[in-house]
Amino acid sequence: MKLKWIVENEIDEVAVQNFAQELNVAPIVARILLNRGITTFEQARHFFRADLNALHDPFLMNDMERAVQRIIRAIQQHEKLMIYGDYDVDGITAVALMLRVFQELFGFKPFYYIPERLREGYGLSLTGIKHAHASQVSLLISVDCGITAHEEIALANQYGIDVIITDHHVPGAKLPEAYAIIDPKRQDEAYPFRELAGVGVAYKLLQGVMIRLGKSDDILRKYVELIAIGSAADIVPLVDENRIFVKTGLEKLLGTEILGLQALFETSRLNSKSLGTGQIVFIIAPRINAVGRLGDAARALELLTTADKAEALQIAQILETENHQRKEIDEKTFDEALKLIDDISTDVEQEPAFVLSMEGWHSGVIGIVASRVVEKYYRPTILISVENGVGKGSARSIPGFDLYDALKECGNLMLGFGGHKYAAGLTIKSENIDAFRRRFMEVTRKKMDEDMLIPKLRIDSEIRLSQIDAKFIRIIKQLGPFGPQNMRPVFMARNLEVVGTPSVVGKNHLRFKVRQDSLVMDAIAFNLAHLKYRLDPGEKNLNMAFVIEENEYSGRVTIQLRVKDMI
Repeated sequence: MKLKWIVENEIDEVAVQNFAQELNVAPIVARILLNRGITTFEQARHFFRADLNALHDPFLMNDMERAVQRIIRAIQQHEKLMIYGDYDVDGITAVALMLRVFQELFGFKPFYYIPERLREGYGLSLTGIKHAHASQVSLLISVDCGITAHEEIALANQYGIDVIITDHHVPGAKLPEAYAIIDPKRQDEAYPFRELAGVGVAYKLLQGVMIRLGKSDDILRKYVELIAIGSAADIVPLVDENRIFVKTGLEKLLGTEILGLQALFETSRLNSKSLGTGQIVFIIAPRINAVGRLGDAARALELLTTADKAEALQIAQILETENHQRKEIDEKTFDEALKLIDDISTDVEQEPAFVLSMEGWHSGVIGIVASRVVEKYYRPTILISVENGVGKGSARSIPGFDLYDALKECGNLMLGFGGHKYAAGLTIKSENIDAFRRRFMEVTRKKMDEDMLIPKLRIDSEIRLSQIDAKFIRIIKQLGPFGPQNMRPVFMARNLEVVGTPSVVGKNHLRFKVRQDSLVMDAIAFNLAHLKYRLDPGEKNLNMAFVIEENEYSGRVTIQLRVKDMI
């Protein structure tokens, strides 16, 4: 897939030099910060010293006071509470946080309910509300779900159950008739930051309870690694409060006291000394997600709340096994999806999107596979698993294309849908899938700018290899944690000389060395072996885009350039 290189050069050199002098950093670092919208000394100070003390006042959020007072009243009157969460990592960590804080703060654990993905689907369910009623619950707090659950909350109201919704998904035109609704994406919301994960919203509610009770927030800080895991796994923008949560949580994760996480590190053979968002997204999150995708997500919750070391290790081993099983199902589904694409199109570049459906696909993995199809073809993709005449779909998008907005124009063909700009879920009758496919493709063609279909590689700055030293590496690491809206800086270098003979390693990777200004550095290009023809040893003609990393092998740390593209 050919990438379009975009060098961020809108900021003039005078501004870069002035900012570099003000911060006492190299101009290239100043340019990176300016590219990220950090334009003042004070903003830079907050960025580099992200701290939980800098979080916004939770009572700036709509319905926060009402929700907090209702929780305090429920506790004082010994009411029965239920925490109702989603089955993904964001939802599981949010429920775990709630249970742990209630246990430590008030001496009891509320009831909890995690819906079964395959039987109940996403969010508040009628089955769950009936279970709450049978358990004599009078206050239900949702986490990471509930913002579109009109029918379910109406039933709760009939049963006399007050519902406090905490969610971060986009509401519909009308809000449910819940007791209180805490969602930074409410249209009438003036809260300073709208992009919290579900676990982040749950944290804000607990923060409000602590403040009104006059309690220290030490208990909340004790579990900030749960916020980091849920936020990073949900791929929310790593700016503002999200960056604070993830940065402080990663630091706490290194010495976590949560037995389940310790067990997870052991069974996954994860080196806790080098934890970053990548380890959360690709190692920790898939294992927590696996049991929810294939069966009962409550086991992941038990892992994060158990006080028994042996039980934690036992559950972690189950997660490891089910994650392997999930990978096998992923591969089979991915292969089938690619075959469907081959069957429907002779030229995939002419297709604006893909809507793929099949009887018997496992609904727990279609979101992952949709993401893999997007990564391969760079097209919005919807995968639909059909069973008993009903399709469950997962949709993923590309930068710039509003998936949720496109689905709204197909609303009358679906039983329901929800999500946000880049990821969504839907249900549909199987007989409507073909009509939905045609409509979605029409809408996509209408809304899609051709430029959106060209993958972009955004480059922060040109650099010479001689500028890369230990001090520069330290500063780059301080820019993390990296993720959406705060990606790892990408650099480009021109006229590099390839030294020695490049080699293909693994399945499809290139390893080679480059030289500039008499300095030689290692380079690794994952999944780019097809570009080996561009490497001419001895010639100074290689332009390369890359990120800078440290590579540790046999106790020795070296600088490595991880290649994104080369021409």
